[in-house]
Amino acid sequence: MDPVGQKLLHIARAELGYSEKSSGYTKYGNWYGEHVAHGGGYDTAPWCDMFLAWAADKAGVEDWTGEFASTPDHASWFQKHHAWGHKPEPGAIVFFSFSGGKSIGDIEHVGIVEKVHGDKLTTIEANHNNKLGRADRDVSQVVGFGYPAKVKVKGKPVPGTEQKYQPKHSAPALSPREIVGDVGAQQQVAQTSHAAPEQPLVDQSGMLTGLLAVVVFGTATLAIARSRVKVPVPASGVQLRKRGKHHRRPVELPAEMTPAHLDEADVGTAVMPAFTAEAAAQAEDREFWGRISGLEEDEELAFWDSMHSVMASARPSERASAMAGM
Repeated sequence: MDPVGQKLLHIARAELGYSEKSSGYTKYGNWYGEHVAHGGGYDTAPWCDMFLAWAADKAGVEDWTGEFASTPDHASWFQKHHAWGHKPEPGAIVFFSFSGGKSIGDIEHVGIVEKVHGDKLTTIEANHNNKLGRADRDVSQVVGFGYPAKVKVKGKPVPGTEQKYQPKHSAPALSPREIVGDVGAQQQVAQTSHAAPEQPLVDQSGMLTGLLAVVVFGTATLAIARSRVKVPVPASGVQLRKRGKHHRRPVELPAEMTPAHLDEADVGTAVMPAFTAEAAAQAEDREFWGRISGLEEDEELAFWDSMHSVMASARPSERASAMAGM
């Protein structure tokens, strides 16, 4: 089917059943006089070809169909644009002569081919029995056909045949298999290679996920330490001594007190129950995050990080003992 004629058929089918007024007036003739001829007298004139001009304007294909009120002039226009022929085709503009003539000057009527059945045509024609409707015609009545899609319009592609732009310099997007590699191919290479002993393949997707986690959490930790954000965490009451800062000056005892008195007091002191492992872990975490916001040096951050790791990896009994001795 002619792609331009297909657009005309779409418009024409929506207008089927339109009838001219008693005076011969049609909206298509009125439109033609205002927009094409820029003069009067067309609103009551024979309108078979003016309807095609109106439909072409509605479809935006007037450059490929022409806009005429005279059917011989219209056929000559197709001939001039090397878009004239005698083969029936859906979407083609068909020109008739009911007197039997076969020259362009003999043309009396025009329509659009909707279907072809051997030597029979189904057409949509304006001004057919004063209406816009379908007709069954014999090819013996045809002088010729105009093929809109064969009309060359400078700088414009034929409507309905446009190609979507695809940049040639852009590489196609990588598939997930291409991003993480063909695991099946890697396994085959590992099994058939004799240059090195077999080694287990690394789960690349897992490695990527782990690497992403390290980057995210590492960045967050450094940001907290360097920006010295003050996190409002209540004090837990548990005190941890830093390395190198646990030595104190000797304290002078009062004259009436001797070391024996201290030993006696120590013997009589009640020992507090040890923390449970869970309570110790919670206290440790609260103390750690409460202090980390005020750190100013990377070496202190490293110390607290190592302290936290040691306490987290200790057995519950060891952790409870450590907390009880603080």
